[in-house]
Amino acid sequence: MPHARPLVAVALTLALAAGPPAAAQALLVSAASSLTEAMERIAVAFEAAHPGVRVDLNLAGSSTLAAQVLQGAPADVFASANEAQMNVVDDAGLLAAEPTVFARNALVAVAPADAPLPDLGALAAPGTLVVLAAPEVPVGAYARTALEALNDVRGDGFEAAVLANVVSEEPNVRQVAAKVALGEADAAIVYATDAAAVDGLAATEIPAAANVDARYPAAPLAGSDHPDLAAAFVAFLHSDVAQALLRERGFRAP
Repeated sequence: MPHARPLVAVALTLALAAGPPAAAQALLVSAASSLTEAMERIAVAFEAAHPGVRVDLNLAGSSTLAAQVLQGAPADVFASANEAQMNVVDDAGLLAAEPTVFARNALVAVAPADAPLPDLGALAAPGTLVVLAAPEVPVGAYARTALEALNDVRGDGFEAAVLANVVSEEPNVRQVAAKVALGEADAAIVYATDAAAVDGLAATEIPAAANVDARYPAAPLAGSDHPDLAAAFVAFLHSDVAQALLRERGFRAP
């Protein structure tokens, strides 16, 4: 009577016959740094809905991400913190579809939690160390728009006085917030969502009349190796699941 083959040997034979396991499809999403926590959770939810797919996130300032796309860096989806940087990519003919706005945000002024601003006027007080994002970064552009509008609320010259206090211009909102949280600056203007996400900050509201409607568009990129999957991810951003995750982080509906 022939000897039975050991189960381990049988399993090994079957595994070799089947070949190596199929590699997961990797979808690379370039997203604005202010979306960090929300996008991490959205990526997990998308993976759960699409077995065999892995979402990799490239998180940075939207102007940096747009420059990367223009320089030919690989990416499947671009999610920007403003429409201006999306337009930069669109004007270069690098979008595979029209961008759609999937979230909105607003601005607040922040200071270290142990030294909160008495009011917005403190931004313009002589000696206040203010940090903003660079003008080409969405939150930097938004901040300057808000400061200009605050002239009507706090008097002509407010914007110029605040800008005179700027000691650093950063490449993304998280670096702006970090400088204040670490005590390297007295105040900054960031998104409301970042004020909530970064520990060690005290927020001061900017009046609605001077605030901005920060709109976040996303689009699949023309150079994607997974065009159908990229389009599916952009559509997923509008799903009930993704919208709930965005609301949990303080983003407003599109």
